[in-house]
Amino acid sequence: MYTSDIQIRVRYAETDQMGYVYHGNYAAYFEVARTEAFRKLGISYKEMEADGVGMPVGEIRTRFRRPARYDDLLTVRLLLRQPAEGTRVMFEYEIYNEAGDLLTEGHTLMVFVKTTTGRPVQMPVSIQERLAPYFSDEDIDSPVLPTPGAIPPDAPAPAAFRK
Repeated sequence: MYTSDIQIRVRYAETDQMGYVYHGNYAAYFEVARTEAFRKLGISYKEMEADGVGMPVGEIRTRFRRPARYDDLLTVRLLLRQPAEGTRVMFEYEIYNEAGDLLTEGHTLMVFVKTTTGRPVQMPVSIQERLAPYFSDEDIDSPVLPTPGAIPPDAPAPAAFRK
């Protein structure tokens, strides 16, 4: 399993009239956590995209337990509990306040796609190699992702990922 923590200070502009972090901002917090986790591993989104591979969100889920508020220092924990499988990878997130209270949980299912066609492609080997040391053979079974080979390689891309 791979984990990575980042800290984000809640800015006033990120809050709503009730003083809570507006729910739409959590997707951005998740993105910052993914980007920084990859950066810590020596993986560059910019280089990946320059090589013709994108990683759009195929699914996002957020569960709010307690509100985050203006000026809170949040710890966003990214958890990669299992290796990517085929063309998809599931990132999980936990957001804590300074007192260590769990405020928010969520996940994003990311899909590797060829940027010119929007069609799913295998995770780049360079990324597989960077993540491999964090997983054992027991981590391969995935309760969330389809069985390897269940999605034919020539399956059409979901409409949301087509150009």
